[in-house]
Amino acid sequence: MTETVGIGNHSVVSEIVLVGLISSLEMQIVLFLVFSVFYLTGVLGNLLIVLTVISNSHLQSPMYFLLANLSFIDTWVSSISVPKMISDLFKERKVISFQGCITQMFFIHVIGGTEMVLLITMAFDRYVAICRPLHYLTIMNFRTCILLSVAAWTIGIIHSLIQLVFVINLPFCGPNEVDSFYCDLPRFIKLACTDTYRLELMVTANSGFISLGTFLILIISYIFILVTVWQRSSDGLSKALSTLSAHITVVVLFFGPCIFVYSWPLPTVPVDKFLAIFDVIITPFLNPVVYTFRNKEMKVAMRRIFNQVLSFRKLF
Repeated sequence: MTETVGIGNHSVVSEIVLVGLISSLEMQIVLFLVFSVFYLTGVLGNLLIVLTVISNSHLQSPMYFLLANLSFIDTWVSSISVPKMISDLFKERKVISFQGCITQMFFIHVIGGTEMVLLITMAFDRYVAICRPLHYLTIMNFRTCILLSVAAWTIGIIHSLIQLVFVINLPFCGPNEVDSFYCDLPRFIKLACTDTYRLELMVTANSGFISLGTFLILIISYIFILVTVWQRSSDGLSKALSTLSAHITVVVLFFGPCIFVYSWPLPTVPVDKFLAIFDVIITPFLNPVVYTFRNKEMKVAMRRIFNQVLSFRKLF
C-alpha cells in the first residue's frame, strides 16, 4: 500500500518499491552467490590498491596517487547500491524509504561525477608523462594532484546537487514502483504527478550528453597522445599503447553504460538493468584487475605486502 505524508501543498510518497531483478528462487540463489563474490572481491581488490600505494614508497608518484583515488571511489560505486541489492534478492517486498532513495541517488551521482573528472585528470597525467616527460614532476606535483582531486569531488557534488534540487520539489502523490534494483534518477522522475519532460531533458543533458562528450574527448586525447608518440619515435608507440591500454579500458567500462542509460531515448528495462549491474559490480571488480595485471610495479608491491603479512602470521 502506498503511504503518503503531507508536505506543503504536495503529497509525498513515503517509500519506494523496487521491482528488483528476478523472482525465481533458483536464480536468486545463483545471483546471490555471484554478486557476493564479485562485490567482495572488487571491494577488497580496490582497498588493496589503496593500501599498496599508501604503504609503498616506490609508488608515491602522481599516477599511483590518482589510481588510489580511483580505487577508493570504486569501493563506493559498489557499496552505495550492491549490499541492498544482494539483501533484497530473497525479500518478497523490496522497499526503500523516500529519503533513502534521494540519498542513494545523491551519492550515486556524486561518485559518478567525481570519477568522470578523475578519469579526465588521469588522461591529462598520461599526456604530460608521455608527451612532456621533462616537465612531468613540475606540472604534476603533489599540490597539483591534491587540487585536482578536490576539484573532482567538488564537481561531483555540484553535478549531483544540480539534479536533485529540482527532484526534491516534485509532487509524488501515488505511483511508487521503480522497475530497478536501486533508485535510478530517470525512472524516479517518472513517478512524479506532473509533467517532467523538461526535467528529463535536463537529466539527459547533465548526465547523458556530458558523459558522451567527456568520453569522446578522452578517446580523442588518447589518440592524440599515441599519434604524438608515433611521430617522435615508432619504437615508443608500443610502450605508450601498453601504458594507455589500461586507461582506455577503464574509460570504456565506465562511460559505456552511463551513455546508454542516460542518453538512449527508448525504454529498455532488461538492458538498463544489465548495464546497471555491469556498472556497479563488474566495472569496480575489473578495474583492479586491469591496473594490477598490466603493471609490474604494482604486482611487485602487492607481492611484498603479502610476504609481510605471511611473515607476520608466522610469528604467531
